Amino acid sequence: MTQQLPQVPSTEPELAGVRNFRDVGGLPTVSGGSVRFGRLFRSGHLAHATEEDATFLSTLGLHTIFDFRNQADRKVEGADVELPGVRNVNIPLNDPADGKEFWKLVSTGELEQLRAILGDGKAAARMSDSYRKMIVERTAEHSRILHAMAEDSVPALMHCAAGKDRAGLSIAISLLAVGVEREAIEADYVKSNDPHRRYKVRRSSTAADAMSPEVMELLSPLFDARVEYLRAAFETIEQTWGTVESYLTDGLGLAPETRARLRERLVVEA
Repeated sequence: MTQQLPQVPSTEPELAGVRNFRDVGGLPTVSGGSVRFGRLFRSGHLAHATEEDATFLSTLGLHTIFDFRNQADRKVEGADVELPGVRNVNIPLNDPADGKEFWKLVSTGELEQLRAILGDGKAAARMSDSYRKMIVERTAEHSRILHAMAEDSVPALMHCAAGKDRAGLSIAISLLAVGVEREAIEADYVKSNDPHRRYKVRRSSTAADAMSPEVMELLSPLFDARVEYLRAAFETIEQTWGTVESYLTDGLGLAPETRARLRERLVVEA
């Protein structure tokens, strides 16, 4: 049996080189329990972690860091900082070439080009579609993550680039698997919009209006954590598998004993 640890909230520092860090402990489950503190963390990438950041992260007792970035992300941002005794596992959750030309336009495109590819709801629709695709196309990866945590990979930290989409969805699936209330999952997800957590938008365009209010408004759906994106994923689960239970069992191949071990590692029962 997992040792019953005191349910004391972790301190949430504002790390200098790591954005969007937080412990998801304390979230309520439908059975009246709660997620253990100090077991599951989320953040943006760790490539720019300062020495002080790394020192703090080393105090968390992490077993595994799950990095969901693809090769292109890692080439731009760099590899994660190495923490003594911590296993780093890279599980890309999208194709490195997916949308390459689109993201090039996001970075360098002029206002008229951005209006064409992002305006009239196109940006938000693209984001919702990407969440739907991750649900149906990445079942093997999400199954691997959950099985790893059920075996030995806790405490764990999950991250992508900004810690918003790929990490946000993977955290949401992990929380669904241990019975966290849907509203609580959504509330944690939108915390990525807090000013001190948000991804810093950078553009390579040298145009005078490169960062104008209209440009930033066009870009905002790409960098927001909108609950509609997460709900698109939940709807896709129900449309494809009928229920969350069927998704976990048939889609992700989680046997009852695996889910029981996962709950034991991550949840304090009522």
